[in-house]
Amino acid sequence: MTEKLPQPSPALSTRQKQFLKALAHPLAPLVLIGKEGLSPAVFATIDKELAHHELLKVKIGNNSGLERHETSATIASASYSCLVQVIGKTIVLYRPNPDKPKERRIVLPKR
Repeated sequence: MTEKLPQPSPALSTRQKQFLKALAHPLAPLVLIGKEGLSPAVFATIDKELAHHELLKVKIGNNSGLERHETSATIASASYSCLVQVIGKTIVLYRPNPDKPKERRIVLPKR
């Protein structure tokens, strides 16, 4: 049985990013990066949460020693997701999940 590889997410327009920022505003970070840094367990958790929620907040802890912009780019490329926003040490990621039921998917506005 072959595993389906995730496809890179398409680039988001400014309007779509604004829409996703509004959706992400009330969310709490579901993934916290601690002193272990970007471990395989962190990447696995990010992948699982993106598949379940499509929109995800990741918080970089103060004791992690990671630089926020470099870390956000690394996470986005490794998880095949779009970087929506970096505010302080909080990263917002989006990855569409075509396997979710249509009524539970995030529908982006047209470009």
